[in-house]
Amino acid sequence: MELIDLSIFIVYMIFMLGVGFYFMRKNTGQDDYYVGGRNIGSWHIGLSVVATDVGGGFSVGLGGLGFVMGLSGSWMLFTGLLGAWIAAVFLIPKVKSNPAFEKFYTLPQIFQHLFDKKVGIAAAVISFVGYLGFTSSQLLAGAKLASGTFPTLDLNTALLIMGIIAVIYTVLGGLKAVIYTDTIQWIVLMMGFIFIGLPISYYHVGGWEVIRATLPDEYFSLTNLRWQDLANWGITILPIWFVGMTLYQRIFASADVKSAKKAWFIAGLFEWPIMAFMGVSLGLLAKVAFEQGLIVGSLESLDPEMGLPILLSTVLPPGIMGLMMSAYFSAVLSTADSCLMAASGNLTTDLFGKFLKSKDDKFVMRVSQLFTLLIGVIALVIALQMTNVLELMLYSYAFMVSGLFVPIIAGLFWNMRSPHAALASMIVGGVTTAALSLLELSLPFGLDPNFFGVFASLAVFLLVYKIDK
Repeated sequence: MELIDLSIFIVYMIFMLGVGFYFMRKNTGQDDYYVGGRNIGSWHIGLSVVATDVGGGFSVGLGGLGFVMGLSGSWMLFTGLLGAWIAAVFLIPKVKSNPAFEKFYTLPQIFQHLFDKKVGIAAAVISFVGYLGFTSSQLLAGAKLASGTFPTLDLNTALLIMGIIAVIYTVLGGLKAVIYTDTIQWIVLMMGFIFIGLPISYYHVGGWEVIRATLPDEYFSLTNLRWQDLANWGITILPIWFVGMTLYQRIFASADVKSAKKAWFIAGLFEWPIMAFMGVSLGLLAKVAFEQGLIVGSLESLDPEMGLPILLSTVLPPGIMGLMMSAYFSAVLSTADSCLMAASGNLTTDLFGKFLKSKDDKFVMRVSQLFTLLIGVIALVIALQMTNVLELMLYSYAFMVSGLFVPIIAGLFWNMRSPHAALASMIVGGVTTAALSLLELSLPFGLDPNFFGVFASLAVFLLVYKIDK
């Protein structure tokens, strides 16, 4: 990488850290640190939601799908569009207009209100573990980008650099810094894709005729996938809009129901088709470059998720390369910071909240920053043990969905508020998905372990509820 590229990247990172420092001086307590003062506008919230949900992990993961299966990989984010719009219509009015929730910071507080304290603690543990894994996946995404861009930088060193930057910036600023910088980061990413990554890569591989001649027809089809792929993405990604702590924090941070719903509609539209097709198209171009010999290696040994960063490092000229890498690292930071905030909120509010009740706001905020730092370190250690971004993300999603989805739907929409049923379904759902994932068994119809975890959770909830009643 040229000196000019490195300089652009360093300046960008210093700017992000500066934003974190600015909001550290402005934040006065938990309302600012965890829910942004509860008065943030819909465009900032909407762009922050899509930046958090898509972020670096899906950016790298979409590139990998485009490399392997072409345009059909875009259907993964179609489930994000559905999830966002369904949540806007049904979930947001339930949560934002309920006076009982107006001072809440976290999703487990809703579980505690609907059921009891034990259920709230169980929800906090599940959410914490899920977001810890999700944070790790984002750090790994950033490391893959860095090591693919800098040939002399190995993956572990890149991971340490990314981890330190993401953690320090998030520790300093809290949710206000996260949301406002997410807006900047998402605009930077979109402009990088539209005006730099796609046109230059397209031109470099030879244009449309060469692309069509290089790849088989299924790469340009929207049906190059199995029904199991769509089902597995749906059962994992769609329900996350009802159980994601990062999303509830943004509902609480919105000014009112109307602006929160508008934010979710904005987020859904940016997920699909905008981000979905840009991500897989870049992955498809990386596959063309591989077939042309621009990306060196055998198909068996090359990680598909590395194809995109290697392509960009090959085709982008000095100066432009620094801008594009800043755009991609923006995406990584925009998700990593939100996941860190979610896990930190679980610890500070839900698991250690009773020990901090008598303390003043400034002390609680410092403890929150310490928890954020510790979580970031643990997430970094986990990321050092993993290799696949999309796999780690979907594992984390699946664990949260299978443990939390059925109880929150039952409590909020069905008015079935049995603590025993909720606790049993959370344990059975989470354990089923985790066990099936770790054992790597061959499951019926090729379905994801999360399918069986969710339906086990539902069956147990209904059974225990009936017994209780």
